Amino acid sequence: MVNSANPRIVVGVDGSPASEQALRWAVDYARLVGGSVHAVAAWEYPAFYGWAGASVPAPEFNPEELAGKTLADTVARVVGAGSDVRITESVIPGNAAAALLEAADGAALAVVGSRGLGGFSGALLGSVSRHLTEHAPCPVVVVRHGVAGGTGGDA
Repeated sequence: MVNSANPRIVVGVDGSPASEQALRWAVDYARLVGGSVHAVAAWEYPAFYGWAGASVPAPEFNPEELAGKTLADTVARVVGAGSDVRITESVIPGNAAAALLEAADGAALAVVGSRGLGGFSGALLGSVSRHLTEHAPCPVVVVRHGVAGGTGGDA
């Protein structure tokens, strides 16, 4: 159930320029409607992890830690300290689309960039944003990277 007194806006963050713009948009919108932002990063082991061979020592690789650092750094860079909007951060295991669908349950709105780090440069929508628009339990805003931001209708 959506809490209309303090709407929760979920935003996907992967460190890409499009996700930074989506976070900025979500924070601006939350400020306008008196809501809060739930910034979400997903992580999973790459399919090739562990296939380096016995003679090559694998470097320490912790995708959960990397996703958490990327999320924290992005929020700090985009929002800064002392934001008047309440922001919570979650690092969720699994693919990005599934993590955002899980987080969007009960949210008033979900916000994503049009293309994240895994996007094809020629695609209008990335696979995550497309999946979210088709399956989310709430309205979805897709922020196109490179388009003037803000909540005045030009994003």
